[in-house]
Amino acid sequence: MNNQDLNVLDEVNKGATMGMDAISYVSEKVSDDRFKEVLEIEYNKYKDISERVNNLYSNYSNKQPHETNAMNKMMTWYGIQMKTMTDDTTSKLSELLMQGTNMGIIEGRRLINQNHDVDNDVKNILNDFVVMQEDSVETLKKYL
Repeated sequence: MNNQDLNVLDEVNKGATMGMDAISYVSEKVSDDRFKEVLEIEYNKYKDISERVNNLYSNYSNKQPHETNAMNKMMTWYGIQMKTMTDDTTSKLSELLMQGTNMGIIEGRRLINQNHDVDNDVKNILNDFVVMQEDSVETLKKYL
């Protein structure tokens, strides 16, 4: 596995950990039990992707894949706090998660388009990550 493969895995893992962080921060504000269950399912999908990245990464490197740094975590938390200060309805929370997920889709599609030569295992994780996020947007739309 070359550096390009590891870089793609790093980016996927950063996206997955950012998704888990955002869901964790938003979940604290959710009062709708059904929506809370949906978020738990979505969280576990991100966690599964991250675990797949970690398993593949550990086969080829003695390092750990990159995750979101403390500053990004803090900025995500702060952004959610500020944007929900006056409106923490299920609709608003869904909207915030959709915005972040759409950024992840864009980055994932960019990775797909710019990394044709990555290993098939890496390509599969990347494709699964993007499709999972696209499905998440469809799920979250129901709560707008």
